[in-house]
Order: sequence, then C-alpha cells, then structure tokens
Amino acid sequence: MDFAHFTTISFDCYGTLIDWESGILPTLRAVLNHHKQNPSDAAMLELYGEFEADAEAGPYQSYRRVLESVVQRFGKHFCFTPAPDELRSLHESVPSWLPFPDTVAALRQLQKRYKLAVISNIDDDLFAETRKHLGVEFDFVITAQQARSYKPSLNNFQLALRGMGLAPDRLLHAGQSIYHDVGPAQSLGIASVWVNRKSARPGVGAVRAAAGRPDLEVPDVASLAASAVQG
Repeated sequence: MDFAHFTTISFDCYGTLIDWESGILPTLRAVLNHHKQNPSDAAMLELYGEFEADAEAGPYQSYRRVLESVVQRFGKHFCFTPAPDELRSLHESVPSWLPFPDTVAALRQLQKRYKLAVISNIDDDLFAETRKHLGVEFDFVITAQQARSYKPSLNNFQLALRGMGLAPDRLLHAGQSIYHDVGPAQSLGIASVWVNRKSARPGVGAVRAAAGRPDLEVPDVASLAASAVQG
C-alpha cells in the first residue's frame, strides 16, 4: 500500500479506537445475570451484532434508541422484560467506554502526517463524551445522526467524502468491522484497513459477520501508524 497517496485517514470509532467489548459485555451481563441468564461472551457478542444491525437497518432512529432496542431484543430472546433502567444501561455506559491501550499514541503519531476523521454509528452528544478520551482533535467527524443513516449505508461515506472535499482515492478508512466499514468503503473506491482486534469472538466481534478482503489487515492501530508513517 502506497500511504503517500492518502491525505486523510478515517476511523470507525467503537471497536476500532474504543474498546467497546469492555463496555458492552459487563453492561449486558449485569442485565442478563439479574434475569438468571448466563450466555458466553461470544454468544452475547453474536446476538448483539445481529440485534444492533437489525435496529440500524430500518428507518433512522437515534443510537440511544438503537441500544435500547438491543436490550429489548435480549429480553425477548431470553424471555424477560427489561426494566427502564436496564433499557438505558447500554447508552448510559457509552461515555465510560475507554480507548484501547494503543489508540491515543497511534492517533497522535498519525496526526503528524495525515488529517484524521471519524465515521461512526453514534449520536453527536455521545461521541462528544467519547472524544474526551481520544487525546486528539479530529479534522472531521461524521456521525450517524448527521447522516440520518447507519453504516454500512453508503450514504455515511458519501457524506464524509463531501464534507472532507476528497476524492475517494485520497482517503484511507480503517475499521474493525468488515460488515460496517471495509465492504462499503471499498465499494466506493476507498482503500480500507481491517483493524482485526482481539475479541471474545475472533475476527468478528460485536458486529454482523460478513465476507470481504481489505487492502491491509493489522492487529491494532499502533501497527497501522507504524506502517503509515514509515510509508
């Protein structure tokens, strides 16, 4: 990959920069344990990925509502009715989700050479809380709330390209999800990096499984930074 060709690197946020499994799993487990359910971490992530994707595929609703829908679907799946505080538990936990250990240093390294962007399935105010943990100021932030749609919709990436004023071949997009990020980016001519983080559900994580071949696969953002700055 010729990194010199790119002016901007965009990132998925949750799962790529932010360790969302460490936020999702204990939050859901607390709800499920209260209702005497104890699935494995991998099973929870698989269900989460399907429930979230279903909620995001319909008419646009806020990410808060998406996460409440996920909890409702867990209740339906395991035959219990979540209490109001349980419905709110996932979205209320988002501001406490922290970056992976390599994220901040890697972003700071990349920012010396590239403009940085986030393209995320999130509400503006929830990302504003997450942004405090990331240690850099992004040049562009494109949320699902702004797009009124959720990745893998091409609309989110098209909005990003217009906002950045970039041709697709000048943008490199990095994400943990083949389904949400690699596939749609490549369909628009945007080079993609699969950040294949360690997960309780290896190779997939808390997303819907999908087939796709990224231009580059790395285990973390630090590895991407090392290659991109050298390249």
